[in-house]
Amino acid sequence: MEEYGKILVFVMPIFLLLIIIEKIYGHYKGEDTSPNMDSVSSVSSGMVNSLKDVLGLSITLISYNWIASKIAIFHLEPTVLAYIIGFIAIDFYGYWSHRFSHQINFLWNKHAIHHSSEEFNLACALRQPISSFVNLFTFLLIPAALLGVPSKVIAITLPIHLFLQFWYHTKHIKKIGFLENILVSPSHHRVHHAINPEYMDKNHSQIFIIWDKLFGTFQEELEAVPPVFGITRPAQTWNPIRINFQHLWLLITDAWRAENWKDKFTIWFKPTGWRPENFEEKYPVHKIKDVYAFEKYGTQHSKKLMFWSMIQAVITLLFISYLYNSIAIIGLPNVFVYGVFIFVTVYSYTELMDTRKISLFWEILRFVFGIAIIAYFGDWFSMNQLFPYANYIIIGYLTLSLIATVYFVRVNFEKEKVVEA
Repeated sequence: MEEYGKILVFVMPIFLLLIIIEKIYGHYKGEDTSPNMDSVSSVSSGMVNSLKDVLGLSITLISYNWIASKIAIFHLEPTVLAYIIGFIAIDFYGYWSHRFSHQINFLWNKHAIHHSSEEFNLACALRQPISSFVNLFTFLLIPAALLGVPSKVIAITLPIHLFLQFWYHTKHIKKIGFLENILVSPSHHRVHHAINPEYMDKNHSQIFIIWDKLFGTFQEELEAVPPVFGITRPAQTWNPIRINFQHLWLLITDAWRAENWKDKFTIWFKPTGWRPENFEEKYPVHKIKDVYAFEKYGTQHSKKLMFWSMIQAVITLLFISYLYNSIAIIGLPNVFVYGVFIFVTVYSYTELMDTRKISLFWEILRFVFGIAIIAYFGDWFSMNQLFPYANYIIIGYLTLSLIATVYFVRVNFEKEKVVEA
């Protein structure tokens, strides 16, 4: 928990800087691929995902260490060779777990968030799941276990492997020459994120493109077919927590409505998007039919709301940075209390981004929760040791945030309705 948190404190500013550089470069080139609201939603998704991982809110049914202890033929020392083998094994594991997530209905729920952006930029790489509470695919690391790759090597290599997937989420890098034959490139991954019929369910590899070529899922980006991004059942929300459970909710309701008991059971394991017969007519769900003719979500919003949303995201990043850097000081179980505050924070301001009036309820709840934390503990999780006036700063921020939410819900949203009318 503590070690991973400190890694993220180092990595998060680097990712944020690269996102800003991409934004500036897009303006310079006259091709802005990073709309502000979309980027805020993506960064917010990254925050809650990292928080889930740091707090350990997921379990592994079968640990790698247990598998290796049972089947290892060799026992490697943590040398450079062990790290190379471990990295390749993790990439193999990544290909198949990624492919299964696209092809099996209940597994798509944990992956839909990553594809939910209707843009393609570095920020959308941060759209990672909070709905995956159980790791089902450790068995895919059997090749590494057979060779006796130490569990420490796997533990170190997994986050490195994940971070290396950040850079290719961009439209600004076209082709990378002969490396296109070896590595997953931005061009390959644009195909993967596209909803064009020619590109669907292709290029599942994460670092080495060889897996797609080996297992028949490779598709080159075609000049005549510009990729269109998103998911065919669009999320239509900026709230990453909502997006994380949309597909699951559809499966639950469809299973409940299904008259056939076989459908109630098999719906979970059918190909992604499958629904019982006639359900599309009886219980229609909005679906994109023409990928070249649909309106992207949330393109109309006030500049005031956009700037306020960006401010909220930056402040939340500061809250999270303090948490990750101070886990040992905060201690258990208080880190989970802090985590709940962050989840409510993100839910509140992203509901406001969606111009939902219920965001005021969530903001009031957050305000009361924040004040209660300070009243109960005497300060904000020992922050007064670093900043003597931390309590006053946080109370001031919570008050300002509540006032701003009241303004947007009671004044700004009503003005926008009048203008539209």
